[in-house]
Amino acid sequence: MRVVVAEDSALLRDGLVHLLQRRGHDVVAAVADADALLAAVAAHRPDIAVVDVRMPPTHTDEGLRAALTLRQDHPDVAVLVLSQYIETRYATQLLSGRCEGIGYLLKDRVADVGDFLDALTRVAGGATVLDPEVVSQILGASRRVFALETLTARERQVLGLMAEGRSNSAIAGALAVSPASVEKYVTSIFVKLGLPPSDSDHRRVLAVLRYLDS
Repeated sequence: MRVVVAEDSALLRDGLVHLLQRRGHDVVAAVADADALLAAVAAHRPDIAVVDVRMPPTHTDEGLRAALTLRQDHPDVAVLVLSQYIETRYATQLLSGRCEGIGYLLKDRVADVGDFLDALTRVAGGATVLDPEVVSQILGASRRVFALETLTARERQVLGLMAEGRSNSAIAGALAVSPASVEKYVTSIFVKLGLPPSDSDHRRVLAVLRYLDS
């Protein structure tokens, strides 16, 4: 297969190149950032791109965003994401369209070189290969988004004001309702978001975190 490797760690990038070449694959480019990845795919039209998630300049999600661009501009090129991190937002987008030729593996959970090479071959052949932990986190994120969508417009207003750090009395003043009404809205929010009373977790903070994560 013709392969492009995008990995900012020089040691890991070199190791992947040598591994793939020893197994008879043609590594047409090995790059360290997302822009170089897009340019290499456009120039070489490989069978598959092996992509890290976090690359320069910000080391956050450049690799996954580049993978989304590849799927749009070069739908015939398979993409295998190989990373230490799960970015559920972009991973969900990556899998929300045509799933053929997509893989997402976690570096720390690839226990055998043969398993990695098998996954590479399957993804290049049009299969979808996902680490179970990736699936679990994507499903969890989807459930949280669905829970937020069950909130009424007023409950979303209340949660938005909670995210601004406002107390129940301040929320009541901002919405021109009684503090008792705000308390009912807050209780309903906790129920819909699946946040039962707990001695160890602050439900208000957890609700706000889910709101911000959405």
